[in-house]
Amino acid sequence: MIQRIQSVYLLLVTALLTSNIFLPVGSFLDKNGMLYPFTPLHVALPSAGLNYTPWGQLALLILGALISVATIFLFKNRKLQIRMCVFNTLILAGYYIVFLLSMLLTKSNTQTTYQFSLGLCFPLIAMIINYLAIRAIRKDENKVRAADRIR
Repeated sequence: MIQRIQSVYLLLVTALLTSNIFLPVGSFLDKNGMLYPFTPLHVALPSAGLNYTPWGQLALLILGALISVATIFLFKNRKLQIRMCVFNTLILAGYYIVFLLSMLLTKSNTQTTYQFSLGLCFPLIAMIINYLAIRAIRKDENKVRAADRIR
């Protein structure tokens, strides 16, 4: 189970998404030159009176991490494992949509500028690693089918 390469890939996806919850995905710069970090856990702009948690982003990151952990244990059903990886990739694409909406709405309401951070790349890296996991699972499925044909 864990010795397969797709399990390592899925663990990497889980680690990236879990760490992305706590890392800033960017920061808002107000007209006074103050930087305010924007994380999926918390956004605070005291000058504009904003202090909230972007629940959509947080929920999608947690859901993506849980799905990738659960996918590891579906090693006996490779077709379902592939579907779960594709679903996880769609969830991460949805994360970027929710992020853009949240960032643009906050930016337009507060008259600030936005600076991107390295944490914003983690879901994209997780999507790429998810694709590598799908390829490895398909390779396993092809090996099993070839072994069944030989019997």
